[in-house]
Amino acid sequence: MPYICFAKIDNFKFMKAMVLTGIRQMEMRNVPEAVIMNPLDVRIRMSAVGICGSDIHYYTRGNIGSQKVTYPFTVGHEGAGVVIETGAGVKNVKQGDSVAIEPAISCNECDQCRAGRHNTCRKLKFLGCPGQAEGCLSEYIIIPEQCCFKIPGKLSYDHGSISEPLAIGIYSVKRSGNIKGLKAGVMGFGPIGMSVHLAARDQGAGDIYVTDKIDERLSIAMNEGAAYTGNPMKENIVETIRDKEPFGLDVVFECCGQQEALDQAIDILKPGGKLMVVGIPEFDFWSVNVEKTRRREISILFVRRQENCTGTALKMMNNGRLDVSRMVTHRFPFGQTKDAFDLVADYKDGVMKAMIYF
Repeated sequence: MPYICFAKIDNFKFMKAMVLTGIRQMEMRNVPEAVIMNPLDVRIRMSAVGICGSDIHYYTRGNIGSQKVTYPFTVGHEGAGVVIETGAGVKNVKQGDSVAIEPAISCNECDQCRAGRHNTCRKLKFLGCPGQAEGCLSEYIIIPEQCCFKIPGKLSYDHGSISEPLAIGIYSVKRSGNIKGLKAGVMGFGPIGMSVHLAARDQGAGDIYVTDKIDERLSIAMNEGAAYTGNPMKENIVETIRDKEPFGLDVVFECCGQQEALDQAIDILKPGGKLMVVGIPEFDFWSVNVEKTRRREISILFVRRQENCTGTALKMMNNGRLDVSRMVTHRFPFGQTKDAFDLVADYKDGVMKAMIYF
């Protein structure tokens, strides 16, 4: 079984990978070791991988929309590690470099790439996405040089892995426009919601209102400077926010992929407000109230991961502008990956981000 599209069997050498074998089933297997095949490829020994909500979709449901898992399959895309070998044409990284991995492999040739929209590349291959590329929950991966970002300064492998969701938060805020002084909402304070919140604060947003169903996450949000935190399971967050902001919020980021959160976001937006849809839902169709959106001229923008923000995320962590020290709440060795997935899937123990170490 090839590891990713750039790998092959090399004299029957094997490496360990944690593979999905069925719904909520996962096991450690020996798979053909990742080897360099192209001159611009880099071989990386993995050090840390963060668990993302999309990984959990594949774990608990076996698909995200039309992207369906064919078992066995390796997920994982928030990764960092050490360069152990480079192709003959690689110039920007060398053996021994610690790197963060950008999991989106764009073709650099299609109309989207030429327009600077690598995140919507028509031939995109994404680590841990069925039908595209195996993920990075294995000892080694092969990835093009363009996807390797040196981890600067004293940043750790945690920072390298977190640069992936953090880049999405930075891009989401950037895509929303000039947020300086605006009143904002973040619906869902998981790692993506926290990344949005950090980026919005950095860009000078005014009061930020945060909601989540996990109280421990709300405590983190309050410590990160949220003006308000609310649990929709325990209070009517729309009424509460409307009492505090009777004219409504300027922009709301939906970060949990829940229809209820989208509805609440629309209800707390002011006329002419902007809804940023960042979360990945488990269903196929969003629903919006025509009267509430059309009559109030609500703008709705969808966010497809990120574009050219990984380096920015690393730089902003390195210079102290963005502090992600509260994001990783749970840590597991590689052999206990299934325990980590179960923890995240079931929202146990107030988990924010679970990290796997090799």
